[in-house]
Amino acid sequence: MPRWSVFSARLRLGFTQTRPRRWLSSSRSVLAESSQRWGDTLLLPKTTFPLYNDPSKDSKLQHKTTEGLYRWQWEHAEGPLFVFHDGPPYANGDLHMGHALNKILKDIINRYHVSLGHRVNYVPGWDCHGLPIENKVLKQLGVEINQLTPSQIRGEAEKFARSEVASQMEQFRQLGIMADWSPETTYRTLDPEYELRQLEIFKKMVEKGLIYRQHRPVHYSPSSRSALAEAELVYNEKHVSHSVYVSFQLDPTSPHMSDTLRALTAGREKVTLLVWTTTPWTLTANMAIAVNPEMRYRIVSVKDSSAGASEVGESIVIYAADREDALKEIPGLLNPPAVPLGELDGADLVGATYRPIFASRPASSSSPASLPIIPSSHVTQDSGTGLVHCAPAHGAEDYAVMQALGLIKSSSSAEVVTSVSPATAADLVCHVNGLGQFTEDVAEVVGQEAAERLAGKEVLDQGGREIVALLTENGALRKVQRFKHRYPYDWKTDKPVIVLATSQWFANLDNIKEDAVAALQDVSFVPAISRNRLESFIRSRSEWCISRQRVWGVPIPALYHLPSNSAVLDSDSLAHIMSVLREHGPRYWWDGPVSAFVPPSRREGMSDAQLKEIWQKGADTMDVWFDSGTSWSLLNELYANPVDSKQEGKGHKRTFGADICLEGSDQHRGWFQSQLLTAIGSATSADRARAAPYSTLITHGMVLDETGKKMSKSLGNIVSPMTVIHGGKGKIEKAYGPDILRLWAATVEFGKDMSIGPTMLQQCAETMRKIRNSSRFILGSLGDRPYANKVERAHLGLAERYVLHRLHRLDQVARSGYEAFNFPQVINELSYFANITLSSFYFDINKDCLYAEREDGIERRRVLTVLDHVLATMTKVLAPVLPHLAEEIHSTLHGPDAPSVFTTPWTPLSDELVDSKAEEEMDKLLRIRSKVFVLLEQARKDGNVKSSLSADVAMNISSATTSDIIDLLGREENTLKALFGVSGVSLSDRTVDEVAPTWQYKDTLELEGTEIELAVRPAALQKCPRCWTYTRHEHDELCKRCADVVRP
Repeated sequence: MPRWSVFSARLRLGFTQTRPRRWLSSSRSVLAESSQRWGDTLLLPKTTFPLYNDPSKDSKLQHKTTEGLYRWQWEHAEGPLFVFHDGPPYANGDLHMGHALNKILKDIINRYHVSLGHRVNYVPGWDCHGLPIENKVLKQLGVEINQLTPSQIRGEAEKFARSEVASQMEQFRQLGIMADWSPETTYRTLDPEYELRQLEIFKKMVEKGLIYRQHRPVHYSPSSRSALAEAELVYNEKHVSHSVYVSFQLDPTSPHMSDTLRALTAGREKVTLLVWTTTPWTLTANMAIAVNPEMRYRIVSVKDSSAGASEVGESIVIYAADREDALKEIPGLLNPPAVPLGELDGADLVGATYRPIFASRPASSSSPASLPIIPSSHVTQDSGTGLVHCAPAHGAEDYAVMQALGLIKSSSSAEVVTSVSPATAADLVCHVNGLGQFTEDVAEVVGQEAAERLAGKEVLDQGGREIVALLTENGALRKVQRFKHRYPYDWKTDKPVIVLATSQWFANLDNIKEDAVAALQDVSFVPAISRNRLESFIRSRSEWCISRQRVWGVPIPALYHLPSNSAVLDSDSLAHIMSVLREHGPRYWWDGPVSAFVPPSRREGMSDAQLKEIWQKGADTMDVWFDSGTSWSLLNELYANPVDSKQEGKGHKRTFGADICLEGSDQHRGWFQSQLLTAIGSATSADRARAAPYSTLITHGMVLDETGKKMSKSLGNIVSPMTVIHGGKGKIEKAYGPDILRLWAATVEFGKDMSIGPTMLQQCAETMRKIRNSSRFILGSLGDRPYANKVERAHLGLAERYVLHRLHRLDQVARSGYEAFNFPQVINELSYFANITLSSFYFDINKDCLYAEREDGIERRRVLTVLDHVLATMTKVLAPVLPHLAEEIHSTLHGPDAPSVFTTPWTPLSDELVDSKAEEEMDKLLRIRSKVFVLLEQARKDGNVKSSLSADVAMNISSATTSDIIDLLGREENTLKALFGVSGVSLSDRTVDEVAPTWQYKDTLELEGTEIELAVRPAALQKCPRCWTYTRHEHDELCKRCADVVRP
């Protein structure tokens, strides 16, 4: 075998000439027989670890890394307490991919903290109340809501919710989630203990004067038959309304009409106010028209050809001057020529009155003869006509303006006893019921005949069309126009909502939202931009409608005094009611007699029968966001014992609440917000009044299909997590197991919307295969056991020091990635290490050493020392994402009865492994390697090389500015041969070709001032039947290395 050596670091290289080549001719059968003879002497990899496997199917392993691990770490972990608070999914239906992403991301974070030795608290929960469950129960039973008693509905709803919890729990388990799924270590918002804690928080908010009752307009969902909070709305950007332009006739007898308006309209018989609205059904509830006092208004004369007019004549129209150009572009609205008669300020319109739009129809004597024009800054020049129809029963701004002007009485009170009188409610004109239908009372405005056409019809459907027909008959309709705009929908039924005046319970947020925003300053947000979203939602809210007209939920324990029509909700009543509910359970509110809940201070010596006649229990339930929003109170007991809630070493030390909450970005409007508001609202100390119930908020986007479309049944593009794990009906729906799904979750940028589909899953499966293959090679080399005969670092070679340097980088990058919730960073670095550093480099150059060297030789021991180190660190790195694989590796290495891989803390690798010089030197050798590979590929294409082992590489140093490269090449003789994958490497300081090879491929490389000429040529020696390298002399049976190994 040709050798080269360096005589001196300061001298040029001396060259040992290779002997002339002589080719050994041998039949293939002889070589095969010889190879088989020596094969038993090779140390080939042996492992029980399969290349393809789903270790999650091993029930013992599955339990070890999920429930068993959670219980173990809770009992044995000695690190600081880490609390991950689980936002409860809704207990209805199978898991979708959003559920899977959510739970997997949480689990990755939890497992990382367990691997650090932290004591992790994670209690999975479920949101169990609300309308969807009510509707599902009624649908399954095939009955209407009025065919069952509320008690029957509640009983059926509870059974349904508990069955859904059990179903979802089993599916979550299949994702490999580390948790204790027993009833004691999970929570449901229907649990009596949970409901009692929720009511205690509600009581504290009442005592702080934050809860009040009011008859006022709120978002109301006819499809849900309940009021909705802002967080329960979604906005349809493509909703189409049939907007109308209508004329209200100015009352010329208005006693408070301004002189300017009177002068401009003197002698005019028909002066009209032009109004635009997208909700014509609210016109029956019109109580005023608003103008902006600071805007200019134009009075023009137009031909009156409005639908329903008996004859064409002159009509005087008033509208905002700044809207004229836009109005003229609407065909048929202002028939030309529009003759200007004058202009005036909006302030000159204020004080005048107009006739109700349905005044021409016979109506009740209670219908007003005229209605006022009022000032308001909410009127703008951006849309409409500059005159706004006000129906305070159907518009929050209308209500606020008219209440501020004293035109409707205030029905709100922040007192603990809130009274709502019938007279106040009557002040608001409203003809719509809880089904979103016109009531018979509409006859008071439109007359009995027209009321028969409206009563019982839905305002968003046929009722709205009938209103347009009536306007046409009245001659008030000037134009109907389809108008596409952003409109609120019920987030659960996906149907449009209306604004409707009802009596509801509210939480006053004005008094606490500044504290809430201040508390968020100590909260970290991932991604950081999500802070703005949550803060803006909180700043924009003044109140929270917390009451719902539903049967299935936590009661608002208000008592109603029937003689005075007042609601009683104060500290005294709640203290008594809570004592009763603690004794009998929260369900007793629904089932017990009202007399049991009347506090002694209000009984006035009456009997139970008498109390029943004058008191009534409230039937409203709490908003489900209030239910789930109080879940932070579950965590209070964690901090009762300082020994069990160690905070040392944590950046943000807590005395209540959670370290992390993670949910979808929609929870800025929901759970993130309701947790914060209930925590601040119920705080009883100054330090808690500005403390958020979490330290870090992480949000993720929606999961879309592979083309970026939202998943839906109608599109047939739903990807089910259970199908990914277990497979589906078609060939394309392969069974990947939970770790592939978890790997997908760790590779996507979860902070924004992400995609999943067959292609992405197959890519994840390929990544998994490569990681498994690398692990399998190491296990096979180690013989499925930890390596004991390790080599000291001082005796490691360049390649070993380089790999350990890269391993240290992997360890650091992975740790920083987990800390920053940048899981793609972890997986990318792990994949690069497994595929490039190991498979393409270190495994490739050391297979010959591992298979053919002496078992206890220093060369082989070096490699096994590194591989043992590599497998330990790789397993720790991948464990949070791929726990089943990590446990399988650990069990293969330590036996099936070994404790979980997570029970040994993941400690940082020593900085002694950092070896920048090794990296620098190896980078230089890898540059040479790349050039050699190009030459070998040329030889392979020309048919001169089948295996690179049949080639040698000659290197000629023609010039050098320093001896650094020469010294490096001299030191790494064996490394170069293995690095190039050839049988021999020779080095010279001049070109020597005494015997020309049969073929040769040359190129030149310049490396830091050293010019290297490379030549790939046929191997000088013969093939060794044991190791297959071309290093055997012609008459020898084996190469010298193999002969020394087999014949020591």
